[in-house]
Amino acid sequence: MASPQPIPNINIGQVYDQRYADADVHYEELGKLADFFGRNMPVHRHDRFFQIHYVKSGTVRLYLDDQRYLQQGPMFFLTPPTFPHAFVTEAGSDGHVLTVRQNLVWPLLDEQFGLAQGPQIAPLCVAIGELGEQYADEAVRLDQLFAALRSEFGGDAPGRLLSLGAMTQLILITLLRLSARSVSAQPSRREDLQVFQRFNMRVEAHYLEHWALNQYAAVLGVTEARLNDICRRVAGMPSKRLVFERLMQEAKRLLVFSGGSVNEICYQLGFKDPAYFSRFFARHARMTPGEYRLRMASER
Repeated sequence: MASPQPIPNINIGQVYDQRYADADVHYEELGKLADFFGRNMPVHRHDRFFQIHYVKSGTVRLYLDDQRYLQQGPMFFLTPPTFPHAFVTEAGSDGHVLTVRQNLVWPLLDEQFGLAQGPQIAPLCVAIGELGEQYADEAVRLDQLFAALRSEFGGDAPGRLLSLGAMTQLILITLLRLSARSVSAQPSRREDLQVFQRFNMRVEAHYLEHWALNQYAAVLGVTEARLNDICRRVAGMPSKRLVFERLMQEAKRLLVFSGGSVNEICYQLGFKDPAYFSRFFARHARMTPGEYRLRMASER
């Protein structure tokens, strides 16, 4: 039996926005991250960082370790450093993603603040629509704080770093207040989740080789139909689309961060025909590779 693969550690400042590789706070709109990473985020972790996803609309399929949640926005989930998690957001979902270095968070979790019992806070999943009326003001404040944080992060006003730190702490305080009613996990088949995670790991290892689905199924010891059924249950999308999303994720990274031509990127991704690669990319991104590169350059 093959030894288990380590859970990938994602440093968002390095793999997504290298301008902020050493920043204590990183903010991005949920839609933009989903466009870059894909709607399916396989199991991963963030060493030394807390991460908050505030999903304002759309369906979220969330896995916090082996606990499964299926929620509609508005909702949020918080993942502590190193905690494994995976999620799939619905196309068109919007919201905010906040990644915070742990040294900014630990003081809030000290018992003297009365907000959590010590530094070992558990992951949280909260459906804001299911909270009582007594939380209405906090929910409104959360929207206002995220809007202000987005504006501050995108600007360069004096005192920007101090302001970002202060607003981040206010958001965390609000989230911890709202966490009094964390959603209960739904029953799930652990075997399905294990197969799904192993499939994602195999995709990571072989997507550049353009493996067929029957090759993945054979290595995993399941039929192609069962693999497809598991992917639909766990991620809400077929197995082929998950493979295509991983190819698209890498294509977008190379277009943004490498200086290679579209033809060079085509061959790096295992395509043999640049024209086919351009059609493949346009079909999934609704723009050509060159148009995507120009759009991302104008936004950075």
